[in-house]
Amino acid sequence: MVQYRPFGRTGVQISSLTLGAMNFGQSGNPDHAEGIRIIHRALDAGINAIDTADVYSQGESEVIVGKALHGRRDDVFLATKFHGQIGEGRNTRGNSRRWIVAEVENSLRRLQTDWIDLYQVHRPEPETDFDETLGALTDLVRQGKVRYLGTSTFEPSAIVEGQWIAERRGRERVVSEQPPYSILVRGIEREMLPVAARYGLAVLPWSPLAGGYLSGRYHSGLDAPISARASRFPERFDPTRPANAPKLAAVDELAKLADEAGLSLIHLALGFVLAHPAITSAIIGPRTIEHFESQLGAGEVTLPPDVLDRIDEIVPPGTNLNPIDAGYQPPSLADKTTRRRT
Repeated sequence: MVQYRPFGRTGVQISSLTLGAMNFGQSGNPDHAEGIRIIHRALDAGINAIDTADVYSQGESEVIVGKALHGRRDDVFLATKFHGQIGEGRNTRGNSRRWIVAEVENSLRRLQTDWIDLYQVHRPEPETDFDETLGALTDLVRQGKVRYLGTSTFEPSAIVEGQWIAERRGRERVVSEQPPYSILVRGIEREMLPVAARYGLAVLPWSPLAGGYLSGRYHSGLDAPISARASRFPERFDPTRPANAPKLAAVDELAKLADEAGLSLIHLALGFVLAHPAITSAIIGPRTIEHFESQLGAGEVTLPPDVLDRIDEIVPPGTNLNPIDAGYQPPSLADKTTRRRT
């Protein structure tokens, strides 16, 4: 039975599992009919939250979600995101007012809806004043096109800045954050999750299965499974890379722990994420109906303290086994010119 949790302090209740639609469309599963079947199966099972983004398969994911929600829109807490490059235009991306005002209309059309429950800034953009972004988003809320505002993969300082801007400038407040979080990617436990709890934010972690590492497909000593994602982002998903070796070693230990606990590795991984008191709902991203069914029951899993203690021994709290899995590098790290006088 699916559990429901408060969405921050908004008064809304959402399921402890959110259906992520990143794998619907040409970048994942191009079969629209199967995507719709997965969405309908999720709704029938009690999942009432769906998360997508304009950049997923260049809008195709939103199209599939829109088709699936025909006649069932009122039952769903619908989230999407903006920021990534759409097409080839110079300004068809980013966090500017110009792009937000244009792209929300495109998302509404693709989703076949009059409103978006949660409109999220997909990544930070330091060169754009965050007040510019929040000002545009505030207008959308007041126009009734958007209900709530969220961010994804923001650093704690940026989250606090957003709260400050809302208070001082009269903007709508960001009410949620969507960070990477899994047993293998625990960096947000250091500061982001405490900050979210302090401000009453909902937290919707992405990649709770660590990009497939915790799906049961990866084991040290075995050939790596064929993965389009590994070919696009080898630094994160190619298990033959030295930087990913610690993840494989941890997966072997976690697989043994799951067996001892009488759980699948998938349920162990999702149960871990949902055990943190700051987490609202874990985003699962199935590509097939079989993937979905293997993840569905995790919302009912409660890990005992001894299992959680053993997980802490395998991957210490606050640790990202591969630092690049944090999902975002600020310019202070990514751009060497910010660290060198000229």
